[in-house]
Amino acid sequence: MEIDKQAPLVSQKQIFIEAPPQTVWSIHTDIDNWSKWQRAIAESKVERRFAVGSVFRWKSGGLNVTSTIQVIKPGQEIAWTGRSKGAYAKHIWRFASQNNGTLVMTEESMDGWSIRLLKLFNPKFLDNSLDTWLRNLKIKAEKNAAEPN
Repeated sequence: MEIDKQAPLVSQKQIFIEAPPQTVWSIHTDIDNWSKWQRAIAESKVERRFAVGSVFRWKSGGLNVTSTIQVIKPGQEIAWTGRSKGAYAKHIWRFASQNNGTLVMTEESMDGWSIRLLKLFNPKFLDNSLDTWLRNLKIKAEKNAAEPN
């Protein structure tokens, strides 16, 4: 899967996390528990099992989002598409072992009438959203990695 590089909102971000890739992967793909470490997410739930084609529903920023998992490469990549009122998104996450930690790379595109309006009022929305998500993932993963088993 690829993002739509011509969409009104497009962003690519990365962060280094001082935690093993499996720790970061486990936290990030535990969709049902996103709200425990992502304050912007009120709730999230995978409808059946975690697999390509699975649908998950989540609420973020007051919006209800329905997403479908498009790619799963365990420990390496997850990608999904998502829809909300007047919005369509493509989101890719990649995880790479690096220097006793994990490099997390993400890219997302957002399109639709509501996104065109959002861009007028908040052109940095997607950049800020991804920065916050990555920062929160880093905090949660590094905390988990530091805790004794």
